[in-house]
Amino acid sequence: MGRRFCPGDVIACLIALGRLSGDRAALRNRVLSLARVPAQRTRFAKAFSICLAVLLGVALSALAGAVPSRAQTLGDSLVKKSDPAKPDKMFVEATELRYDQVKNTVSAVGDARVYYQGRVLEADRVIYDRNTGRVYAEGHARMTEPDGTIMHADRFDLTDDFRNGFIETLRTDTPEKTYGTTFFDKGSYKTYFSAPRAERVEGDTTVFDKGTYTACAACQDNPDKPPLWRVRAKRIIHKNDEQMIYYEDASLEFLGIPIAYVPFFSAPDPSVKRKSGILSPHLIISSDLGYGVGIPIFWALAPDYDLTFTPTYLSKQGFLASGEWRQRLDTGQYYIRANGIAQENPMDFPQSPFGAGDRTFRGSFESKGQIYIADNWKFGWEFTLLSDKFFLNDYHVPSQTLSYNYFSETTSTVYLIGQGDRGYFDLRGYYFEGLASQDFQPQQPLAHPVWDYNKTFDVDPAASYGIGGQVQLDFNLTSLSATAASFQSVGTQVLDNAFGLHNVCTNYVPGQTAGTCLLRGVGGDYTRATVETSWQRKFIDPIGEAWTPLAFARANGEWLDLNTTNSFTFASSGGSSTFSNASQVGFVGNKDQSFYGEFIPGIGLDYRYPFFTKTSFGSMTVEPIGQIIVRPNNQIGANSLVNLDSQSLVFDESTLFEWNKYSGYDRFETGTRANYGGQFTLNLKDGGYANLIAGQSYQVAGTNSYATPDAANVGLSSGLDTRRSDYVTGLTVAPNAILSFTAKTRLDVDTFAPRRIDLVTAYNLGAWTGNIQYANYQAQPVIGYYVRREGLSLNSRYRLSENYFAQGNITFDMSRQFYPSNLIGPTNPGPFAIAQLGVGVGYQDDCTTFSVNYSSIYQDNGNGSLTRNQTWLISLQLRTLGDARVSQTTSTNTALDGVNTNIR
Repeated sequence: MGRRFCPGDVIACLIALGRLSGDRAALRNRVLSLARVPAQRTRFAKAFSICLAVLLGVALSALAGAVPSRAQTLGDSLVKKSDPAKPDKMFVEATELRYDQVKNTVSAVGDARVYYQGRVLEADRVIYDRNTGRVYAEGHARMTEPDGTIMHADRFDLTDDFRNGFIETLRTDTPEKTYGTTFFDKGSYKTYFSAPRAERVEGDTTVFDKGTYTACAACQDNPDKPPLWRVRAKRIIHKNDEQMIYYEDASLEFLGIPIAYVPFFSAPDPSVKRKSGILSPHLIISSDLGYGVGIPIFWALAPDYDLTFTPTYLSKQGFLASGEWRQRLDTGQYYIRANGIAQENPMDFPQSPFGAGDRTFRGSFESKGQIYIADNWKFGWEFTLLSDKFFLNDYHVPSQTLSYNYFSETTSTVYLIGQGDRGYFDLRGYYFEGLASQDFQPQQPLAHPVWDYNKTFDVDPAASYGIGGQVQLDFNLTSLSATAASFQSVGTQVLDNAFGLHNVCTNYVPGQTAGTCLLRGVGGDYTRATVETSWQRKFIDPIGEAWTPLAFARANGEWLDLNTTNSFTFASSGGSSTFSNASQVGFVGNKDQSFYGEFIPGIGLDYRYPFFTKTSFGSMTVEPIGQIIVRPNNQIGANSLVNLDSQSLVFDESTLFEWNKYSGYDRFETGTRANYGGQFTLNLKDGGYANLIAGQSYQVAGTNSYATPDAANVGLSSGLDTRRSDYVTGLTVAPNAILSFTAKTRLDVDTFAPRRIDLVTAYNLGAWTGNIQYANYQAQPVIGYYVRREGLSLNSRYRLSENYFAQGNITFDMSRQFYPSNLIGPTNPGPFAIAQLGVGVGYQDDCTTFSVNYSSIYQDNGNGSLTRNQTWLISLQLRTLGDARVSQTTSTNTALDGVNTNIR
């Protein structure tokens, strides 16, 4: 098995065999005779290979503590390291094997390797002492554990089973692990132990005397240079069976300088993903909560479930108890979280409706789970229950059901979903809770249930008299209920006199749906079922024209039961205001309890004729598109004007060729409408491309539904409410992988003045990435947007070097100058008012991440003024050891100049 041979090796081999056979002189003479006669060299080479195998077997037997017969050596001791039938046998590989009869030792010399029970011991020389049963490895020695851990040392002194021993000048490298998911935070790391002397106990414990631990790799140019950070301790005890590391008399060093000392601490080793123990505590400094500290206690109760309990003491409010239970099932997973406190000083918080200063007991209960009940079916839930809508913000409690869209809310849902190759089933219920001061909970709808079903299938022409094509079935059932109607003023908002929070819409015109008030949500019960079925088939004629005839039918049934008796009053020392559910009757045709139905059939034709040409720089395609859709002039049987799920309508190039441009089911196009335009596509040879699409919609005949106001005035001022619609365009240019540009516009049908502009530029210059976005939307007071909406956003990140980076973002609210005075602040901010600003710098390597970030954001605080929240966040992560964060938030009311500071 030796890799390099010389005559001395042959002689030593045969001499060793002679010692076993008892005829050393005869063997020595035989070797010399073979070496002198060239004709015998071939036979000699064959004999040598057999000799070497026998000798290797003898060495392996010696390591086992006995000298077996030659037959036993060849049959039992010469075992490959991959032989699973004999895992306790050793496999030795070296340039030279020596047996010292006087010292009773066996030596493997020259690039020696010993394989045993998944471990590999390597050194310039490995010696086995048969008298003591110990193995010594010297010279560039290292041992690789089954898990990939590598121990480098000047010398190993181990028992013959490698379980106990002493190691001099030890350095341990653990296997490489990865972290992060994106280009900027993705990487890998190892962890390193070192000590001038270490002891190995029972194969699972290593004691490092005067040891160090770090996750920072040594500097390649100067290995003696201290790493960025390390833990130095009098003793470091690594217990593999417990997966724990214990530190005695330990100090944390940065660049070799001690900055913190603890007499004793312990932590899971880097291979551990979850283990019972005390997690890193967190500090709290807040003007409302006082000073505090929370200590998370984690119990890994079983491989599939665990519990975390966090008692937190707050100097102003007392003890806050938090707990989280997590469990992974065979077919899914779920968690439960709970927080609760009996406040000692509840009056430190603002009074209702601006805060929860009138509550002593506050808390939250949250759960989320998902279970796969079959191959294509899953059941799940996600909900949050709150004592009050301010709790999450006041106590800085994170929640997965919390969303921020200028205003914040929690969404709770339970669902059943089935997903097939060409269809889906989705049944769920919703509960919404608004968390802003201006949110009035009786206006929040409860959805029970919302059911969607969709199925698409092909029709075989042979089985359908040649019709063929594709059929799609779509079904939706929605049932909503709310206690109070939700009104919104058209134009400048009319808020209550008591708090200036709630839109009471006192300027409504009873009985007129086109009045100066909108009905955003009904007070009462509303149930609607919609069934749509459609057919289409594409034909391509001999000259390449694509003709797609289509047909569809839509049936809608609605049940409306309005609550017309309740009224709601907001009163304070500043005044009072009242609104009544009875006012909503005028929006639905003076019918507050009725069943309504509608049926809309339709046919249409889609025509496209692409022209293709190839050039020296790429290919070009020009495609004119025309579409005609024929429907009844009015919705057959329609009487209700309620619109709850079709209040979002954006007319652009993406909806130009839709049969129905409404976003939901409560509204549908009527009459005969033509959509026409075209697109141009350029594909460059080097991978770049450009695409332009433009067109217009035309109401050919019948009632234009977009010009017919409903309870929310949806359709008006949309660009579709005139016979000839506005022009829409969409342009995308990506000349290479570095730069891309997208522009969307809606242009006035008569003047070509821009009514809606969206511009997005993205760049990827390697170390420098980012995007620029600009939006400009014309004022639409008839649907509640009483000033022009304009904004500019810039986001960028730059990698200064391999380890350092800088990032920033800024958003300008270019319309704030047109807001009412109570929203502008003390002075008019001009056209470039900052709505959001963020800057940050950081350092990141294989063992450390450090960043400093500043953010400033303006938010509507619900009482008719803006709040500016400024946050400083300093974050330090020592990979595998822990992390720390310090943040400070200052809130300033632009109208009241009030300041509130929270540090966490």
